[in-house]
Amino acid sequence: MKLRHEFKHELSYVEMLSLRSRLKAVMQPDPHAIDGKYFIRSLYFDNVYDKALREKIDGVSNREKFRIRYYNRDTSRIILEKKSKIYGLCNKKQTLIDMETTKAICECDLRALESKTDPLVVELYQKMLTEGLRPKVIVDYDREPFVFDAGNVRVTLDYNIRTGLKNTDFLNADAVTIPVVDLPIILEVKWDEYLPGIIRDVVQVPATHTAAFSKYAACRMYD
Repeated sequence: MKLRHEFKHELSYVEMLSLRSRLKAVMQPDPHAIDGKYFIRSLYFDNVYDKALREKIDGVSNREKFRIRYYNRDTSRIILEKKSKIYGLCNKKQTLIDMETTKAICECDLRALESKTDPLVVELYQKMLTEGLRPKVIVDYDREPFVFDAGNVRVTLDYNIRTGLKNTDFLNADAVTIPVVDLPIILEVKWDEYLPGIIRDVVQVPATHTAAFSKYAACRMYD
């Protein structure tokens, strides 16, 4: 299992402008970005007891969550992801899923999922069956991504975070989402074995602190 380091900071708009300039000076934009950013829509899953939400809020060391997502409103490429937190380190497993599988997951059609063979789809199916995982909330946001080869570093700026409230119509391009009020801009820094000093220096923002921010938790606050 590959584990990565991760930290998050909460930024103001002015802090983001300054940081963005520094990032552009030393890092490369993600090649998949369009005009330096992309739109992300995710659908998160949880059980009837909101296990993933509660574990995040309570700071449980070892936890996991499932989500499906697509980028730039392109539903021809949908990704199923399982993100795990293990004593402060992160692991992410992902697989591409077709439209039939996506619809079955969104509609909780367990009969349609029982014949799937992809290991990650099978794991989600089993947890939908045994733990009652179900779609919980749509999360939309814009992301500005930067990459740096040494250390396999990825730095992102996330903002315009919106929630679908109780609407989980993930594939509906017209599904209404609303801004989550009073949210900061989120800086995320991820790397493998080491974080190069030049990147460590660039991402330092005075008067900020490492935050355990969760877009999923923020978008569930209206439940």
